[in-house]
This record gives sequence, structure tokens and C-alpha cells, in this order.
Amino acid sequence: QVQLVESGGGLVQAGGSLGLSCAASGHTFTSYNVGWFRQAPGKEREFVAAIGRSGRSTYYADSVKGRFTISRDNAKNTAYLQMNSLKPEDTSNYYCAVDASPWTLRSKASEYDFWGQGTQVTVSS
Repeated sequence: QVQLVESGGGLVQAGGSLGLSCAASGHTFTSYNVGWFRQAPGKEREFVAAIGRSGRSTYYADSVKGRFTISRDNAKNTAYLQMNSLKPEDTSNYYCAVDASPWTLRSKASEYDFWGQGTQVTVSS
């Protein structure tokens, strides 16, 4: 079992930047791919980005490509999501999750094994 705790959410103006962290504990962090998802009220959970175990491979949703950067520091058991050029439509609750499968990076929420509680990001216009 893995415990995940997100932090770094908050309120930012459109065009601004925000960095999220996802701290993991309870199991070997390098056993997992890490994904970031977001969910706004009344909407389905949406894939944002994923990163492989070593950090060399990444995968982004088209809506954030070029603006968001996913990374991880395995020595610190932490994953990150740097968000730049934020837009009001990026407003959502952001979640990190881990995927224990050996397959390529995945974008379906149902394929991830453990989840954090989420952190709210609000972008004002």
C-alpha cells in the first residue's frame, strides 16, 4: 500500500504559475509510475500527466502540453507538477496517483492503484 499526500494548491491569476507536490510513503516509490489527474465539480476525473519509474518518460494531455511539466525525485519519494501559463479552465481539484503495472504510461483513472486526497487549484481571470 502507498500513501500519497498532495500539496501546493492555491489561488493564482490567469497566466501565473503554481507547483504541486505529491509525497509518497509506505512502499518503494520506484515501483510505480505516477500520474496527475484533475476533477472539477460535476465533471469526470481528467488525465493531466504521467511519468515513468525512472523519470525519463513522460506523457501529457493535449490540454496541458507545453504548459505543465511533470517530474519526480525518487530519492525524496516525491513527484511534482509544475504548472505555467495557467488558465481559468485549469481550475480543479488535482490528484496524484500511482500505477504498479509494467505497461506504458496510462491515462485512465481506473488503471491507477492508489490515490491522494487532492489539492485545490483555482485560477482567476
